[in-house]
Amino acid sequence: MDNLLLLIHRMPYPPNKGDKIRSYHLLKHLAQRYRIFLGTFIDDADDWQHVPLVRALCAGSHFAALHPRLARVRSLGALVGNRSLSLDYYRDRGMQAWVAETMQREKIDRIVVFSSSMAQYAEAYPAARRVVDFVDIDSDKWRQYAQKKRGPARWLYAHEARQLLRYERHVAQICDASLFVSPTEAALFKTLAPESADKIGYLNNGVDTVYFSPDLGHANPYPDGAHAIVFTGAMDYWPNIDAVQWFASEVFPAVQAADPRARFYIVGSRPSAQVLALARPGAIVVTGTVPDVRPYIAHGKVAVAPLRIARGIQNKVLEAMAMAQTVVVSPQALEGIEATPGSELLLADDAAAFSAAVIASLTHAGATIGTAARARVEQRYGWQSNLARIDASLEGATQADIDRLALNAATNPAVSAGRQSGVSFDLAQGVSKCS
Repeated sequence: MDNLLLLIHRMPYPPNKGDKIRSYHLLKHLAQRYRIFLGTFIDDADDWQHVPLVRALCAGSHFAALHPRLARVRSLGALVGNRSLSLDYYRDRGMQAWVAETMQREKIDRIVVFSSSMAQYAEAYPAARRVVDFVDIDSDKWRQYAQKKRGPARWLYAHEARQLLRYERHVAQICDASLFVSPTEAALFKTLAPESADKIGYLNNGVDTVYFSPDLGHANPYPDGAHAIVFTGAMDYWPNIDAVQWFASEVFPAVQAADPRARFYIVGSRPSAQVLALARPGAIVVTGTVPDVRPYIAHGKVAVAPLRIARGIQNKVLEAMAMAQTVVVSPQALEGIEATPGSELLLADDAAAFSAAVIASLTHAGATIGTAARARVEQRYGWQSNLARIDASLEGATQADIDRLALNAATNPAVSAGRQSGVSFDLAQGVSKCS
């Protein structure tokens, strides 16, 4: 097996939130093909217990402690140097030294970077083939944050949007391939970084359709007679906070007026003070961390994703679809997901439309939509076939070739392997090699 350096901004376990789900599957996939040397940060004290599990997947590893509050204060120095705060947030001498020593000792010639902030540790190694998984356009999130804020926060977020975009463009230019979470996200970044357009591709998120299955017989966590509307996600994340606040104030009153048995369940870890304040007996329940979100999804009447700020693909939507649940989404939550509104999920673009869609879902069985949603996920969002894209990128395939083969595989399932430009790889099996 060849050696590969993998740099991830947050330890890829447990896979209980969007970025960690993607990075965990990425680590597992690459570990089947390479001897992995993993450099990552731990920003949650509870995650230290999982270090042995992650270390077992690697030939070598370095786990750096990151204290969010201290890192935020330290990152403010970037304002003086006109740099991205995100880069200073993840700047660490110990990580830099470990990368340098590992690259020299192990003679590594392939590097995978997960999130733009970690690319600073790969810049010094142009001889290696470098593939960066940006996941989302993080600079555009900061731009959206700035639009929602006022005063100093608006200026600060706008500054970060500009500086981080400048760095994202730099990373895309020096790396051999840049991947994003969806074709939509990749297409947008091509307009922002046209000089690197031919090296920009995508790697869809996947869903473990065995784990997120509608047929596992979970015990019902809801009280008898409750018509549960469920939202899942990390509840200290601002876009999720904004989404549930908006739903609770602008949508749910009309829903409960139409159906007094309706209950809004906010299911997710570390609920912020704003989220906790939404709880109301007989109306809104904030669960906090739960051992398993699947019973809440399985026994809900409808899942909702009313996000107003979003980039990339929302795992909460794919997971609910995989469990054959009816999902009502905002346009922002649908972005990047290949699903047909009206037949595979429901789309609502304002409070009135959202409440109407939820009320309809509570009063009419959504088995047809749920069945179609599950089929869509099985067809389009399997991890193995999607992760084949990074194999091909590491072996030198162009993004245009990868896209052509993926299109051929999607339109003609019997032909899922191809040979182009001297590189062969099987997008269905996730195997690639130079020929």
